[in-house]
Amino acid sequence: MSQNLVIVESPAKAKTIEKYLGRDFQVYASYGHVRDLVPKEGAVDPDHDFAMKYEIIEKNEKHVQTITKAAQKADALFLATDPDREGEAISWHIYEILKNKRVLGNKPVHRVVFHEITKRAITEAIQNPKALSTDLINAQQARRALDYLVGFKLSPLLWKKIRRGLSAGRVQSPALRMIVEREIEIENFKVQEYWTLEADASAEGQQFRARLINLNNAKLEQFSIVTEEQANQARDALLAEANGKLRVVKIEEKERKRNPAAPFTTSTLQQEAARKLGFTTKRTMAIAQQLYEGIDLGGETTGLITYMRTDSVNLANEATQEIRQLIESRFGKENLPKQPPHYKTKSKNAQEAHEAIRPTSAFRLPEQVKPYLSPEQYKLYNLIWKRTVACQMIHATIKTVSVDLSCGTIGIFRATGSTVVNPGFMSVYLEGKDDASSDDDESFLPGLKEGQWVDLLDIITAQHFTEPPPRYTEASLVKALEEYGIGRPSTYAAIISTLQQRHYAVLENKRFHPTDVGRIVNKFLTEHFNQYVDYNFTANLEDDLDAVSRGERNWIPLMRDFWYPFKSLIDAKDESLKRADVTHELLDETCPECGGQLSIRLGRNGRFIGCTNYPECKYTRNMTGEAASAAPEVVEGKLCPECSSPLVIKTGRFGKFIGCSNYPKCKHIEPLEKPEDTGVRCPECNKGHLIKRKSRFGKLFFSCNTYPTCSYAVWNPPIAEPCPNCGWPILTLKVTKRRGTEKVCPRKECGYAAPYEGEPLAEPAT
Repeated sequence: MSQNLVIVESPAKAKTIEKYLGRDFQVYASYGHVRDLVPKEGAVDPDHDFAMKYEIIEKNEKHVQTITKAAQKADALFLATDPDREGEAISWHIYEILKNKRVLGNKPVHRVVFHEITKRAITEAIQNPKALSTDLINAQQARRALDYLVGFKLSPLLWKKIRRGLSAGRVQSPALRMIVEREIEIENFKVQEYWTLEADASAEGQQFRARLINLNNAKLEQFSIVTEEQANQARDALLAEANGKLRVVKIEEKERKRNPAAPFTTSTLQQEAARKLGFTTKRTMAIAQQLYEGIDLGGETTGLITYMRTDSVNLANEATQEIRQLIESRFGKENLPKQPPHYKTKSKNAQEAHEAIRPTSAFRLPEQVKPYLSPEQYKLYNLIWKRTVACQMIHATIKTVSVDLSCGTIGIFRATGSTVVNPGFMSVYLEGKDDASSDDDESFLPGLKEGQWVDLLDIITAQHFTEPPPRYTEASLVKALEEYGIGRPSTYAAIISTLQQRHYAVLENKRFHPTDVGRIVNKFLTEHFNQYVDYNFTANLEDDLDAVSRGERNWIPLMRDFWYPFKSLIDAKDESLKRADVTHELLDETCPECGGQLSIRLGRNGRFIGCTNYPECKYTRNMTGEAASAAPEVVEGKLCPECSSPLVIKTGRFGKFIGCSNYPKCKHIEPLEKPEDTGVRCPECNKGHLIKRKSRFGKLFFSCNTYPTCSYAVWNPPIAEPCPNCGWPILTLKVTKRRGTEKVCPRKECGYAAPYEGEPLAEPAT
């Protein structure tokens, strides 16, 4: 009996696939990447065609040994890692390790690719193997080498010129630039006042509103009325002219079609999960990975969705036909278009051979699988199922009505409303928006006729102020990255995570705010390495890497074109720049104490304004203009729970917090914002949830939200998974430099530890 060895990336996937393939196949997991560049200078050698020095990742050494032993006994090797560049690179690394260990001999080596973990897809992939793609491998090698060279050359320069411990990335730096530039745009925004007038009218017992669009035969623009006095004058004139009545002078009715959104790509799934479910990009990808790798549906493990890292909106023909059958049986033939809708991807380099993210079977209804899923898994699967089904349904038909009402001869008001004539796909799914305005709200109007008089109840004046562009959310940042062509589906979550890990940006009320360190790093990069954080340059480099993956370009000349100008610029800046050139920003302002020049500087607690004559002159003030000795802001309506003194807002090393004004006699502190709920039930009291907190020294920990009733706390991020060794209800995620992320039991007397393949629920304690 022949023995075939199949290598996949995760153990969960291995178990499922082994069941499908039967006795002739043994399936082993690589547990992700098995090799990486040696973490020191010289791992990439530009002088020898960018030769790379790899080493086996320590935490995966035992898995490599297991695979090696199995390969010695096997008759054939099937490399079945994920169907993307990363997966191709992992397969290649495994092949190279086994070849170097001389265990392959003349055994056939196959690359198999599948986009869903179902018996049909796995069987078809095994029956139709192919060779490893040299082009995809070269593209991934070039990407890894670029990231390494940028990191190993630019990061030490940041250490020398700004602060130790900083780092810069090829893709993360342009993303940081987006966040900082948006913040500067907000700060420089000039608020403008304007006024609007609306008629509060009534007809047939139904009240409605109409906005003034024309006054004294002049069309009203946004800034036609800019003061309260102008608004009141207009209101008085209109009321006098109307004498309690408005006349319908024009009615326009239109029907418009609204088409469904395309099926999910990685980017759109992350955006919608953030908008509708409140998931972070990391959490979305971790849950999608679980749904893809397989869920035990009462004795049979089945992959519920197709591969979740994709930029394609294509659907397989058999999937489309199945979805159409479901729509006809569940929603009626009237909701089924004559021909299946086809969607075109916005990404010019999308891999069209891939599929969009969809359920592996449309007939696997969310309510049917709900008992087998966690609440988060169900929410995400339900979202994917609805979006996929809706994309193959008919358009929605919406009737819009626009009514113009005259106010004598001096004014015209306009009322608009809409009704859904036929909901079509909207009965299943409606796409969310990042920053929906009040204009999006649909109102309903009474039945009106031209020439009809309606009652004018009042005219309301309203003051408005222009608003700056909104800060980025995770959803809108992913959307912007995709529009600029920065990064790829597999990297969006990592980009956002890295910016937060480096403390370059923080999420406040689900919006990104750059930190002072992030602003300084961005200023340094945009002023001295502008080409390399330029959006077009980064996008064009991604295009070049895509060209390598298609075999249209050689990766070594691409590396040379990037490396040598970059290295020259690094050397020049290292020689010419002083630390003060980067961390000090001179102001056109003199010191009130000594007459010296003031500058913005970077200190331990962030940016501040100080005198350039330091240390002779020690004048400082914060960025808001208050002197360093100014009284802190008092928290209204709240006293210290320990000594009843007023609480004040203070600024420390890790940002703003609430502290007792009686410090140092009373050292009570509490967070300024509500702690983040992990959703993991407390294992000790089984009542509360573990929430993410920050200690007085800035270290993250996770404790029960019922404190002080329950004082349970752990340092590392918890996951709702029982310990297989001692049965404790939760495990925690521990990150080490050598072994990466592990699942560990928080009970010291247990000591359980195992590799963790998913993405962490929260950042590790710092």
